Amino acid sequence: MNDVAALAGVSHQTVSRVLNEHPSVRPTTRERVLEAIATLGYRPNLAARALVTRRTGTLGVITPATALFGPTSTLVAFEQAARDAGFYVSVATLRAFSGEEVVAAVEHFLAQGVDGVVVVAPRSGTVDAVSGVHVPVPAVLVSSGRAGVDLPTVSVDQVAGGRLATEHLLASGRTSVLHVAGPQEWYDARDRLRGWQDALDAAGATGEAHRAGGWSAADGYAAGLELVRTGLPEAVFAANDQLALGLLAALGQAGVRVPQDVAVVGFDDEPGTAFYAPPLTTVRQGFDELGRRAVQAVVDALTGGEPTQQSIAPELVVRRSSAPVEGTGAQGGGA
Repeated sequence: MNDVAALAGVSHQTVSRVLNEHPSVRPTTRERVLEAIATLGYRPNLAARALVTRRTGTLGVITPATALFGPTSTLVAFEQAARDAGFYVSVATLRAFSGEEVVAAVEHFLAQGVDGVVVVAPRSGTVDAVSGVHVPVPAVLVSSGRAGVDLPTVSVDQVAGGRLATEHLLASGRTSVLHVAGPQEWYDARDRLRGWQDALDAAGATGEAHRAGGWSAADGYAAGLELVRTGLPEAVFAANDQLALGLLAALGQAGVRVPQDVAVVGFDDEPGTAFYAPPLTTVRQGFDELGRRAVQAVVDALTGGEPTQQSIAPELVVRRSSAPVEGTGAQGGGA
């Protein structure tokens, strides 16, 4: 920094202000300092800065070792939001959320001097594992399952998403809705099932729940084959888009028309759902907003804020797979 200051003809403090984007530096001075930085190839010494500020600018993320759309999208959104806020992210993926694995991950992060820890906890048992571990830095939970945990929590309202999907199918002229549910050890699957049931109860409608056993298109395909064999419902709410994709494949092979014979709605709005055959109505989760709020929750915790429970409303994306029954007057969807 002294070399940069000498070359730019400014003080050491002015260089520091430029590096920290302080508003009091005049534009011409800032430009001169930046040119000196580029000329000298200067890079801040993060280790030295950490000794002074007691902050490393790094956040640790504990997340399940899975390529599923929801957890992966949450991690990507958080990492991008963290960088926008001036943080870097260190990631620990766990195959099983046991107390021992969580402790090991936390110890690893503490050795790196992280400023905070974020835990993406989509499955049952993960919240219990986290609640039993002492984390001496600010910690934030990203999970719809948060009972009994005294941590700042951010989540998408999965119950509301299940209601949106089911209410839409009922409003399209169908009188009953079958739910192809995700694995019930996942909090999101439980909450989507609950939202489906709440919507049916509120409307006085009927429906059955089919437990797919997994989240994959293969699980949805197997569910579709079973429905073709045992009897088709008027409408199906699938717990995620991959289940809906497999379901559509099985129905199509059997000559079942969607949405004329069976209406279908998914969940997640994965890339490509607009190009399913037919384009899939689905529920979109605001992963970017989820990432931003999780980062802000860490920042608030670092500055002494009280723990909050934040829930983000999902959005229904209407496409042709749930077009209304003719003559109902219900609102249809685009392509």
